[in-house]
Amino acid sequence: MKQERVDKINYYLDIAGTVAQRSTCRRRIYGAVIVQHDEIVSTGYVGAPRGRTNCLDLEYCIREKLQVPRGERYELCRSVHAEANAIISAQRSEMLGADMFLVGYEAVSGELIQSSNSCSMCKRMIINAGISKVYIRDTPSQYRMIDVYNDWVLQDESLDGVLGY
Repeated sequence: MKQERVDKINYYLDIAGTVAQRSTCRRRIYGAVIVQHDEIVSTGYVGAPRGRTNCLDLEYCIREKLQVPRGERYELCRSVHAEANAIISAQRSEMLGADMFLVGYEAVSGELIQSSNSCSMCKRMIINAGISKVYIRDTPSQYRMIDVYNDWVLQDESLDGVLGY
């Protein structure tokens, strides 16, 4: 029987899925991998800043306690997002033109999060880091590719509603 070889994008997404297993968020588990010239530059997962107690060890999530809806009031969260942690761990020169691979799971069910996307703050960090593409897993073998310049720089969501859009 001939062994099927996983394509390179799913290979890096699989690694991001493994990185996600280190997450300490009680809501969503994410892993990110930054790759430049076919070499891993850095990884990141959702977790409390170094030295602070994480939500798993606290055994509660303040946003859950306050019933904060998803996508709102991130300033209350103890965690740093996977994308931010990967960016913090890399030199900018290694990120210029690099690709980011992102995988997310629901913490309670363990199900893959379909149609997920980076939050607006992480998008801004990705843009400033010089990352060119973000690959986001939707199913175990399917993913979306975000062209950072065309999809996030030119399509500036921060202007939505501000100028009558």
